[in-house]
Amino acid sequence: MYTRPLGHSDLHITPIGLGAWAIGGGNWAFGWGHQDDRDSIAAIHEALDLGINWIDTAAVYGLGHSEEVVAQALAGLRQRPYVFTKCARVWDENRRIGRCLKAASIRAECEASLRRLKIDVIDLYQIHWPEPPEDIDEGWQTLVQLQKEGKVRWIGVSNFSVEQMAQIARFGPITSLQPPYSIIRRDIEEGILPYCQAHNIGVIAYSPMASGLLTGAMTRERIAALPADDWRKEKNRHFQEPLLTRNLKLVELLHHIGARHGRSPGEVAVAWVLRHPAVTGAIVGARRPGQLRQLIGAATWRLTDAELHDIDAFLQTHPA
Repeated sequence: MYTRPLGHSDLHITPIGLGAWAIGGGNWAFGWGHQDDRDSIAAIHEALDLGINWIDTAAVYGLGHSEEVVAQALAGLRQRPYVFTKCARVWDENRRIGRCLKAASIRAECEASLRRLKIDVIDLYQIHWPEPPEDIDEGWQTLVQLQKEGKVRWIGVSNFSVEQMAQIARFGPITSLQPPYSIIRRDIEEGILPYCQAHNIGVIAYSPMASGLLTGAMTRERIAALPADDWRKEKNRHFQEPLLTRNLKLVELLHHIGARHGRSPGEVAVAWVLRHPAVTGAIVGARRPGQLRQLIGAATWRLTDAELHDIDAFLQTHPA
């Protein structure tokens, strides 16, 4: 699989990366329900066999469990993929999640991630959320210092606005931004993506399939049967009415487009995200082996202008 340079860094990443949010499992505020670690490890190994060269995780996914599973999957490999993780989300003994960008907290989080991941250096360390906003300067300056100390190779942000990126950039260049981006979440196209292009900030889009909604595997019945500890059931508005009916109709269109080429709706959704010149890569989650094989073609396949027009026309006639 071909690679693309990530911003101004020396990292050359494949257009698709493996997202490790769901493999954190359930029993936390934004879990995806029960997850078998053996399936997670097999899915990671399959991703590497398919040529994917980066994994994106975060300390908060499963409250540390996702990073631990990634470490298990990478143990003993002769050549490991790039490992990206995030800070600024902490939790207490009652599993309540808090927000912190203070220097001492970020340093402690970095050391904890290094231990869980069992690596000597993090390839890309990212501020997960710009919260609390009054501390983003302190948080970013801490990442700049961690990079100078060799704890992390490159540093980026996630979920930041243009104004917030411009504010912290005076302390050190931003390698990458990780924003949500999909056919049904296009708000970053007006300001954020042009800013990243202008400032050589790599963009790694998360939720290109809208947390599984655009894969073609979701039905009303399956959504209704999601376990109580799956965050999508009540905390994701795209899985609820009035948006759900519209989104399922969109999936029908993606299925129709994909069927012409022997592609899945999920591949159409990911290829749509990768069509944008500002996007370096898309994060695709997998919970068991076999799932990525149905999506990996999006890394090289391109939608036609007519197909892109059909998607735009649907969105115009079915506004959110």
